[in-house]
Amino acid sequence: MTESSDVVVIGGGAMGSAAAWQLARRGRDVLLLERFSPGHTMGASHGASRNFNVSYERPEYLELLVEALGQWRELEAETDSSLLDLVGMATHGGTGNFGGMRDALAAVGIPAEILPAGEAARRWGGMRFATDVLHTPQAGRINADAAVDALQRAAAARGADIRHDAHALRVEIIDDSRVRVTTADGTIAARSAVVAVGAWTSSLLSGIVRLPRLVVTQEQPAHFAVRDQTASWPGFNHIKGDTDDWWYSTVYGMFTPGAGVKAGWHGTGPIANPDARTFTPEPRQLAALQRYAREWLPGVDPDAFTDISCTYTTTPDSDFILDRVGPVTIGAGFSGHGFKFTPVIGRVLAELALRGARAHPSFSLDRFAARPGLPGDFTRR
Repeated sequence: MTESSDVVVIGGGAMGSAAAWQLARRGRDVLLLERFSPGHTMGASHGASRNFNVSYERPEYLELLVEALGQWRELEAETDSSLLDLVGMATHGGTGNFGGMRDALAAVGIPAEILPAGEAARRWGGMRFATDVLHTPQAGRINADAAVDALQRAAAARGADIRHDAHALRVEIIDDSRVRVTTADGTIAARSAVVAVGAWTSSLLSGIVRLPRLVVTQEQPAHFAVRDQTASWPGFNHIKGDTDDWWYSTVYGMFTPGAGVKAGWHGTGPIANPDARTFTPEPRQLAALQRYAREWLPGVDPDAFTDISCTYTTTPDSDFILDRVGPVTIGAGFSGHGFKFTPVIGRVLAELALRGARAHPSFSLDRFAARPGLPGDFTRR
């Protein structure tokens, strides 16, 4: 059986669902294919919480942040849902020199202040601080599961066809304005395809689009039980310092209502095959995370926790891929810091797919060809 659609979106996680919503808002005929059932835990978009962290200095990310906050609120209004809770963010550690970041945020209208460690400890007794703290009150947390559901409901309400348990097996470029997608149930002909499949990007686009090396890791944060249920918790980023030789990386975290305080190492999990994951924490990293909780999070019980498993898909420079090759638009490499931008990433992908925009140099595939020293031999096909 062969079907047709204006745009077929492959991948029903956060980014693919956001692209479907933004395309449907523009009146396009959209078909979204998601390989797994609703609420699955196989990828990178599940779970109850993600940080909405605004602590960036680069202009291209700050631009996306300003737009993202408004678009999250639009999505909430459109779906009558509560997704983004601005509980603030505390960034500390490293050198503690956050003046440049504060000034960059102020330049785009995002409030930020630098607090002494003692003042931060008085505000947030569940955490320990040893450096100045960058406090960004217009940051917070996003309910990831609810966000994906809201994006799909909003897309469907505007006419998008949302299909779960629909596995895209192959993508073929027919010419510059036609693409064919093969699924277990038949084929779909479309003018354009958006591919946002996270850890499966390289395998699905093999032979179609030459990509840089995308590293897929199994990350393993944990929710730690809270000792004092009345305590106030911001989201947090604790930057690794020169003397933190037992740390794996910077630590991120946030309070997750009903689950505890989430904490995890950033991007240090073992390399994984997304179709053959163990979902089991690497013991040494887990023990180090417990040690971190014991030393730096006095408001939690380091021995009472629930481990979590998700995937990261990371580019060689840790920036996103947002680009188009012929009729195929690619969104990839979001893991670790992409979720906060979800609705605006959907807008960018939609405009690329409709040829209403060109890729930003920081997110273009061409940057890998221009920087041959980066891992992953690359040429645009």
